[in-house]
Amino acid sequence: MKFASLRPFGLARALLLAGAALSITAVDASAQDLKGGRLRVAVLADIHNFDPMQFSGVNFPLIKNMYDSLIEYTPEGQAIANLASEWKVASDSRSVALTLRSGVNFHSGNPVNAEAVAASLKKAADPQKGKNVYPTMSIVQDWTVGGPQAITINFKNPVPDRQITDLLQFLSVIEPSGIDAVETKHAGSGPFILGERVLGQRVTMTANAKYWQKPPIVSEVVLTVFSDNDAASAALESGAVDIIYGGNARSAVRLRNAGYQLIQGPGPLVQVFRINATKGPFKNDKFRQAFNHLMDREAILRVGYAGVGVITALPWAPASPAADKSYDQKYAFSLEKAQALLKESGLSAAEMSNWKLTANGGDQDGMAISQIVQSTLAKVGINIQLDVKQGAELTDTMLTGKFDAIFGGIGNIQKFPTRVGTNSIYRTTNNPILGNPHPFPAYVAAMQRVDTTLGSGQPVKDAYDNLNKVLVETAFGIPTNTFDIGLIVAAKNVGGITREIDNMLVARTIGFR
Repeated sequence: MKFASLRPFGLARALLLAGAALSITAVDASAQDLKGGRLRVAVLADIHNFDPMQFSGVNFPLIKNMYDSLIEYTPEGQAIANLASEWKVASDSRSVALTLRSGVNFHSGNPVNAEAVAASLKKAADPQKGKNVYPTMSIVQDWTVGGPQAITINFKNPVPDRQITDLLQFLSVIEPSGIDAVETKHAGSGPFILGERVLGQRVTMTANAKYWQKPPIVSEVVLTVFSDNDAASAALESGAVDIIYGGNARSAVRLRNAGYQLIQGPGPLVQVFRINATKGPFKNDKFRQAFNHLMDREAILRVGYAGVGVITALPWAPASPAADKSYDQKYAFSLEKAQALLKESGLSAAEMSNWKLTANGGDQDGMAISQIVQSTLAKVGINIQLDVKQGAELTDTMLTGKFDAIFGGIGNIQKFPTRVGTNSIYRTTNNPILGNPHPFPAYVAAMQRVDTTLGSGQPVKDAYDNLNKVLVETAFGIPTNTFDIGLIVAAKNVGGITREIDNMLVARTIGFR
């Protein structure tokens, strides 16, 4: 057996050996001086249910508050202990052995043990019950309980270390007796217990005084549902709430300028100009490649997202192990470079203009960035129309490939690089836009290379570099910028806010100054 290469180091390792957990990193270093009370949080949508495997943005205020995962990540993507105090990856990378922390109980008082982990794995492996976690379980063959606090997960093939820790971090452990009813009744071991839910109005959580880590600072968290950003902002400004979670960037910037705190997390989405490479001029490689330089990323970020985010020419968040900022310069906005590629394409002006850009008519900012692209293209002789859609029609158009080009956000871009394949445009098989078999075998091969390059060091870096090179050459998706889900705007007296790797709300570290 070998220790996983992403284990805790330095101080974190010392704390681990002493039996303490360092599962979340808080922004405020003076958390010990914070005071308790009731934390009032404005959210823009009601929760969907209490199932932590329903990994939807509307459930993000609950998952890390009512449940614990096997391990956690720091904001920089370093794997650290949580329910699992130790994990060892086999020398052949075909299994991982977990040692669970002793003395941890579910809210019911029953122990968190290997049988509970096994029950959660069984749910995650079910195509219906596993929900958003199910695709991540595709690497798992089976598992073996080796004792009350020991379980080994076996893989179908050798698996890279980071893909293993992604699975462990993604899996929240559910009490076995509560799995069948978990949508309507929580069944976790987290720092908060459900107090009350009023459908469509609010959710109240009370502190778990018996929590296995340091108990929450606040005694109660009230999530209140607001109809829109303006209403939530007014509540913060009047003192009716302490935090807004999940508001939009424009409102957040206005509040920041008014003196409120704005906290961005390490798990944003990336905005991608999605190209249907099976249609019209987009069948031409050079024509598509020109769009690497036709995206005015600075303008798109400024106009569409009030400057909250970073520009990127690759589909990764800064925390991704595949992130490479040199691409932002190499493929920066340049009409000159774009025109050279357009000339190489051999297409006429009429051919280059023979397509439409689908735009979201229900989103003012989305319309604005589509108009920026339309205006930029006109400067190089590409004159297109916007095909405005919204609602269910827009969603169907995006997910079924009924477009020439369209903007859309993608997620899972701070984790293992091939997780990008969970997004429709980046799927390697059964791609609903590009078809099956995939028209770009070099991309499929690059993804496979990343999945099968084990360990760490230069071979892994080379696999990531190869994937990045293929992404800009195939150019069926042109990233422009990151944008945040789970933005936090807080009053001045709020401290201890945590930057969680998936941008979920972590309330146990928060208190009042």
